[in-house]
Amino acid sequence: MKIKKTIPAAILFYLFTMFFSSLYANELKLVWEISGLNMPESAVYDSRTNIIFVSNIHGKPNEKDGVGYISTLRPDGSVIQFNWVEGFHAPKGMIVVGDKIYVSDIDHLVEVDINHGRISGKWKAEGAIFLNDTAIDPSGNIYVSDMLGNSIYRLSNNRLELWVTGDELLAPNGLMVKGNDLLMATWGVRTEGFSTSVVGHLKTVSLDSHSVASFGNGTPVGNLDGLEPDGNGSYLVTDWMAGALYRIQPSGDADLLLDLNQGSADLEYIQSKGLVLIPMMLDGKLVAYKLH
Repeated sequence: MKIKKTIPAAILFYLFTMFFSSLYANELKLVWEISGLNMPESAVYDSRTNIIFVSNIHGKPNEKDGVGYISTLRPDGSVIQFNWVEGFHAPKGMIVVGDKIYVSDIDHLVEVDINHGRISGKWKAEGAIFLNDTAIDPSGNIYVSDMLGNSIYRLSNNRLELWVTGDELLAPNGLMVKGNDLLMATWGVRTEGFSTSVVGHLKTVSLDSHSVASFGNGTPVGNLDGLEPDGNGSYLVTDWMAGALYRIQPSGDADLLLDLNQGSADLEYIQSKGLVLIPMMLDGKLVAYKLH
């Protein structure tokens, strides 16, 4: 009699996980890193000028101390100017719109004139606690998340107003517009401070009806920070608390791409160059990985 040997399901699952984890790890290769930054929170690339802008909190993330600034770098990792534009409190998420950058700064949305290297406008977000990331829709409206206030503000017709609010936003952090939805990388169900009872996942807000829904199956992923499309229908997200880079598929399932130190913040993906830029806030670094 021939005895058929089988591999236990637990071992098969382990081998399967290790195989695909190694595939994802091989997708990314560290190409450069820049030290000397001061609590870098967000990186954004301007294709018009071929410059990477990095926001530096410098002081405390929620303190109005006036010591925050923006640095400028080249895509090869060379520094142009560490203190390019100063006068911020705790600058975080940024978006480039033409020759302007829109920057969140605790309870203000700040406009920076790229051509002249100076602050050119400010809008107060009434009632905001901890403004974080920014996004733009096809009509030119600017959105900014208030993570600790469970709210989204919108700049439209030169007025910054509360757009949507509620606990179902799950402490929204990273933002981007996808079709007719605002896509959010959420922190999760907050308990005290930045602790969570349930970690976050991707959620959407309809630009028309303001209805909130989970993206995909809504499986919790982590304390999500940065959010960028990978160009293939999935999304690159960072987990600030755990220190990780994930790819979230349209199903909502997440694949671990990089195991990092705590403080992996608001990333940028330059698709034309295949570069993933991750500010390592607690390490004072910006790291660049080549995505194959």
